[in-house]
Amino acid sequence: MPDFSQRLREELEYTGLSQKELAAKAGIQKRALDMYLGPQKSMPPADAAVKIASVLDVSVEYLVTGRTDSHKDMAKYFKLRDILDDLLILPAQALVPIRAMIKAAARQEREKTTRLS
Repeated sequence: MPDFSQRLREELEYTGLSQKELAAKAGIQKRALDMYLGPQKSMPPADAAVKIASVLDVSVEYLVTGRTDSHKDMAKYFKLRDILDDLLILPAQALVPIRAMIKAAARQEREKTTRLS
């Protein structure tokens, strides 16, 4: 069963942020983030959890419990519903190049955003 540490790892992978980038954007020490992700699976204090969740654009409730606030979390996906519906009917092998293309485009956009900040 996923815990805070696992959900945090999944969100890092999903966003493409490195641990160092997340720590910097959340305004927390990299060492602290390492403790949340490490084998000891420390739970962050509430203020750090709020900062991490904000950077990852998820709710604290999701990171801590795995449950979501459907209004907040689903609203950002609703505008992509038609695309998601189409992707769901494609075979797995067809998704490989699509996923690579989307990740490459998103990485370029993140880099552009980072340069502008």
